[in-house]
Amino acid sequence: MKSPCNDICTIDRPSGLCVGCGRSLSEIAEWGSASPSRKREIFSLLPERMQALDEKRKGRHEGD
Repeated sequence: MKSPCNDICTIDRPSGLCVGCGRSLSEIAEWGSASPSRKREIFSLLPERMQALDEKRKGRHEGD
């Protein structure tokens, strides 16, 4: 399974998630050695995380 990394490697400090792919640092570190089922598990979490990160960033801009 291809990595979800898209070269936007910035960690959102409050959540600890990458704003580019939605993974945590530990998930990023384990990706290369993770089993296919673990990769699918991580991948399944990403859409919801990315949506939450996007909503959070939009909220910051509205308050500027």
